[in-house]
Amino acid sequence: MPTLIHWFRQDLRLADNPALSHAARQGSVVPVFIWDESLPWMPGGASRWWLHHSLVALDADLRKRGSALVVRQGKAADVLAQLMKEVQADKVVWNRCYEPAAIARDSEIKTRLPAESFNGSLLVEPWEVKTGSGSFYKVFTPYWKACLNFLATLQPPTPFPAPTRLQGPKVASDSIAGLGLLPTQPDWAGGLRATWTPGEQGAHQQLDAFLDTGIRGYKELRNRPDMAHTSKLSPHLHFGEISPRQIWHAVHGKKPEADVACFLSEIGWREFSHNLLHYIPTLPEAPLRAEFARFPWRDDAEALCRWQRGQTGYPIVDAGMRQLWHTGWMHNRVRMIAASFLVKDLFIPWQQGAAWFWDTLVDADLANNSASWQWVAGCGADAAPYFRIFNPTEQGKKFDPNGDYIRTWVPELAHIPGVHIHTPLEVPGYSAPMVNHAQARTEALAAYKNLKP
Repeated sequence: MPTLIHWFRQDLRLADNPALSHAARQGSVVPVFIWDESLPWMPGGASRWWLHHSLVALDADLRKRGSALVVRQGKAADVLAQLMKEVQADKVVWNRCYEPAAIARDSEIKTRLPAESFNGSLLVEPWEVKTGSGSFYKVFTPYWKACLNFLATLQPPTPFPAPTRLQGPKVASDSIAGLGLLPTQPDWAGGLRATWTPGEQGAHQQLDAFLDTGIRGYKELRNRPDMAHTSKLSPHLHFGEISPRQIWHAVHGKKPEADVACFLSEIGWREFSHNLLHYIPTLPEAPLRAEFARFPWRDDAEALCRWQRGQTGYPIVDAGMRQLWHTGWMHNRVRMIAASFLVKDLFIPWQQGAAWFWDTLVDADLANNSASWQWVAGCGADAAPYFRIFNPTEQGKKFDPNGDYIRTWVPELAHIPGVHIHTPLEVPGYSAPMVNHAQARTEALAAYKNLKP
């Protein structure tokens, strides 16, 4: 009976896991996770917390099936080569990742070891949908239309269940705790523990809760941070605790159809971001529109710090930044408002905002984070026009009309009634506005106009 190594990466689940299912059908399976610090873009603090608990949950699920997660540290190619010798494995299998460094790593491994890869992370892989000229899409709407046409012809396969039994040789393993993923002193993860349940079971509980209460009204209410109409599946998707095709099949047939279509388009934005990163490896560091390298960014550590701490004097921005610090997550509409404030009111480079989100988001995803920040800054693919500058006060009034979201995260303003919370006067303990938004907008528009050739 052949022995296969299944290499867990961003697919920390047992159900609907193509590589794992292939290995289980072939024979003996050695499931391994490798902590490889030689790669760029290692997980930030909040993501490391999530990863620790997701690995613990995965190991527990494997043990229920007669197996156990093997944890190793080191350069992945070397670790896999050594492990193949230890267990006399015939092949290594994994589900594909699409980050530039991961692609280079996997290509190198395939030249050294017998290996096979599968699609366990996307509905449509980057090379499966192209424009009429054979290039990749740089605008979302035609991209998603092409994806939907592709999926109508070739429906995502029905998700398959987790293996009931996994057998394989006993293998020495490092401990998950030994990876040092959890915070020590101070322990800042209390809010994360109270908010999330990492792992495959937690992912499906979150999906079920969304289908029960959140998807009805999603199209109209998803932009309201004061209401529970977002799925909060993003960290589960990033770590692969649930697959996009499991979500696709779970929501199809639900009503109202307009809400389902709108929700699936958000899954489409995730696909689009991964498509961009696959074809544009510089997406995390360099603006897609080269002229933005000439934008007059400011080096202002104090302003950056006030934004990070939620002390800007603009209630909706401060609420979002404090929610992020406490829970490792921020409502998507508020992410756009906070990001716009950083780059278009404070003139701080989008890369610095992306770096902060990378360290503090439990759903920090290189493709999504990079593409979204470039979109807000106006320098990316299908980006918001440069003249679209969010007014944080008006955005707060529109999407948190009664101020309930702000009161949750900015207790200094909890006593201010109704809409007045969006324009607080002098409030003891609360910051005055860092900048005059109208003036900052005028300066930003002038700076963007000067970028034109």
